[in-house]
Amino acid sequence: MVAAGLVALGVVPSIAGSVRLAEVVRGAPVTAANARFLAAPVPVVLHILAVIPFCIIGAFQFAPGFRRRQRGWHRAAGRILAPLGLVAALTGLWMAHFYAWPPGDGQALYVLRLLFGSMMALFLMLGLDAVRRRQYVVHGAWMMRGYAIGLGAGTQVLTHLPWFLLVGKPGELARAILMGAGWVINIGVAEWIIRRGIHQDRGALHGAAMRSTVIVQ
Repeated sequence: MVAAGLVALGVVPSIAGSVRLAEVVRGAPVTAANARFLAAPVPVVLHILAVIPFCIIGAFQFAPGFRRRQRGWHRAAGRILAPLGLVAALTGLWMAHFYAWPPGDGQALYVLRLLFGSMMALFLMLGLDAVRRRQYVVHGAWMMRGYAIGLGAGTQVLTHLPWFLLVGKPGELARAILMGAGWVINIGVAEWIIRRGIHQDRGALHGAAMRSTVIVQ
């Protein structure tokens, strides 16, 4: 159920990315929406090819039952998904800084993209460093934070939908707030899951210690 929910969240942006990729590959007519991608296609192609498997396949990395049963798959997939996540983050930063802003974007959204893109890259690198030092719990926490940011596009669909239905197309400030809300919600949920896991582990350790004390007495 965890993997299914995460995959569902990533389906819409994955479809949108696939449509954009097809536009670039086949050389679609230039419009205001795609001119920047057609002028410099390499970053957006790399971004889409990295972010789709990172979000869809990466969902199974956070399904506890599947991960316990498929430890070999978890390690093998991680060796592929972590570099893909870094490619997605770094190309996202490149596009945010060097591509011309499309209509509706503005300074606030530019800053948010740089902030969360940098955070995603940092979290993934911290996760890789933690697994190198065999700190597996820390590794899982950092990777979950990085994945949450990478999946932000899925939540941003949900934050935008009510606005489109009730108000219409958002302006620059509203769009920045709705985009930022998607990233913040995902990070908030990830942090809640991480903290909940820490408290559960502490409770289990405390319970084991109490049982050991009773046995000794």
